[in-house]
Amino acid sequence: MLEVTYGQSRRPELARRLAAALSAQTGSLYLGYPVLPTPEALITVDGLLVSKTNGLVAFVISDSVSSTDLAGWETVVETQDEVYAALYQNLFRHAFLRHRRKLQVEINVVTVFPSDPNPPCNGQTDLDVETLTAIGAVGGVVGQFDPIADDLRTRVEATLQAMTNMKVGRRRESATKAGSFGDVLNEIEREVSKLDQWQKQAAIESPDGPQRVRGLAGSGKTIVLALKAAYLHAMNPDWTIAVTFHTRSLYQQFTDLIRRFSFEYTNDEPNWDRLRVRHAWGGANRDGIYTEVAEHVGEPIRNFMYGQTEFGRERAFAGVCDELLNAVSSSFHAPLYDAILIDEAQDLPPAFFKLAYRFTKKNKMIIWAYDELQRLSESSMPTVEELFGVTDSGEPKVRLQNTSGAPRQDIVLKTCYRNPPESIAVAHALGLGIYRAEGQVQGFDEPATWTDIGYELLEGELSAGSRVRLRRSPTSHAEFFGKLLRREDIVQMQGFQSEEEQVTWVAASIERDLRVDQLRADDILIVLPDSYRAKKDAVLLSQALQRHGISSHLAGVTTSQDEIFQANSVAMANIYRSKGNEAAMVYIVGAQYYLFTEQIRRRNALFTAITRSRAWVKLCGWGPLFDRLQAEVNRTKENDYQLKFKLLTTGELENIRKIHRALTPGEREQYRKAESSAKELLKAVDDGLSLDALPSDVREGLQRFLQREAQ
Repeated sequence: MLEVTYGQSRRPELARRLAAALSAQTGSLYLGYPVLPTPEALITVDGLLVSKTNGLVAFVISDSVSSTDLAGWETVVETQDEVYAALYQNLFRHAFLRHRRKLQVEINVVTVFPSDPNPPCNGQTDLDVETLTAIGAVGGVVGQFDPIADDLRTRVEATLQAMTNMKVGRRRESATKAGSFGDVLNEIEREVSKLDQWQKQAAIESPDGPQRVRGLAGSGKTIVLALKAAYLHAMNPDWTIAVTFHTRSLYQQFTDLIRRFSFEYTNDEPNWDRLRVRHAWGGANRDGIYTEVAEHVGEPIRNFMYGQTEFGRERAFAGVCDELLNAVSSSFHAPLYDAILIDEAQDLPPAFFKLAYRFTKKNKMIIWAYDELQRLSESSMPTVEELFGVTDSGEPKVRLQNTSGAPRQDIVLKTCYRNPPESIAVAHALGLGIYRAEGQVQGFDEPATWTDIGYELLEGELSAGSRVRLRRSPTSHAEFFGKLLRREDIVQMQGFQSEEEQVTWVAASIERDLRVDQLRADDILIVLPDSYRAKKDAVLLSQALQRHGISSHLAGVTTSQDEIFQANSVAMANIYRSKGNEAAMVYIVGAQYYLFTEQIRRRNALFTAITRSRAWVKLCGWGPLFDRLQAEVNRTKENDYQLKFKLLTTGELENIRKIHRALTPGEREQYRKAESSAKELLKAVDDGLSLDALPSDVREGLQRFLQREAQ
């Protein structure tokens, strides 16, 4: 089978004909890719075939040349030589593709013409006529080339996909002990250095218009968008391209990835005036898409304080985007961008997408990526019509369709590379409350969603009210997790008697991660559950780590808002700041917090926290609520990480959503006051207050509560 990836082609119709003529091949065909730097210029390869049976073949698509046009045929020869030299230089610089002074893979270059070529007589030029062919006859020419070994083919593809620089940048040279966590992590990163079929299409295929990329958290969307941004910038250096996102700390990740990929393509730093990495909103010290648009049209730039006051905390950004959209609705303003790439689209309001549409040039090259089911109670994003709107006649402004022989507009990333299947199963079990003693707290409206997110049905049927048994399907995750990780290490629970005992243990465990298991400090993330207590919790953890000689930082407080990780320092972040980032080892402290009020919101946050982990996660906490959490995890493990439960009916879903809904701001304030009063009461008891001194109704109420919690 031939996997065809459609990049930006100079001759799209001839490129499609080339793909059709090679359809009997087995391997990968890239059109309009790769872009290769040379001292003189960037070389774009019209077509590149990596085939098990016929090796590496580069194609130059040429217009017809008259037999008497000697200068034209000399150009054909020169172009073949330029493509060969650029490919050779790009491949030879990678040690794993050469043996001493010889490249291990043979490079073949073929020029294809719309019809049979008619070259001049031999001797008049340096033409190798065997490398010239009509597009329709190209299969016969390719058939003469030698095969390539599987391992070498894999290495060639990884290099061509510009992924090798990622791998080299993350290797832990100090991880010298076989089987240590650091050694295992090196192996994992080596395995993920090659894009899969779906990632490859999403990263390279660029329709002349909108495109949607979707998949589970950990399926590679951020890397795909960074690679696509670098590719579009290399192909169109005069374009203004924006890359944007919801979580501020992704700024560091995107800047680093785009820089690495740009060096692969152009051997140079990106032109950051043309390729702009922007937060969706922006702020006082950092431009954003919203702030750029507002400044461009001469409207006031609103900050978070204004948005929260006018529209409420949850709708702050949506409100200011609506306000700006209304302000420009009846006037014309020139577009700002040739292309916009949007990550974390599930967290951005429709008004933001309408602004992006309004200020992107006429082809509307808007590429948006989002996590399927980032919020577990919502199985999908708003529709395309809701995001971008409709015309005056009621037609959608944006349509998505996948057409044979053209770049895909709707791509689904099917495999999760961030999370082992065991941690995803635990995350879903806890997030939905599958093994909660009192029953689930949420579920999917459509039972078929389970197969969409990578589960296979072992028992029952996917219909409301049916009892089912599900497990992660073999195709939903990378094979290397099962080969490299010990199951018992992936998800661990650690209970304590107090917060102080937890802090002491976490610091000692991280010291072991660094000293014994040879991880780096920036491989570790501590997730703090409560954003209101994050600073206080971070101080205790930082002091405990310092006693072991380990530096740490609270992301966005003791460091820039635009970064999570720092070299030689352990990152701490609340769940909202850590979202969108990942670490090999994740510590979730005070995990009992996620079982307090507002079960849906908090369990969604717990799901997000667990899926930050690329390999190992440790849930820590204390008290009766943590014991309940541990019981749910234990049941998941006892069931071999399978989910056994009843699919809820529509009525049951509506009922539990009412019970476990999010609190209003007033209700949250009541809970905070109640918590403060409870703490004051406990302090008074510690200071000698007798419970007998309390009013009888208060005393009896406390006794009923304690008895219920002890059950």
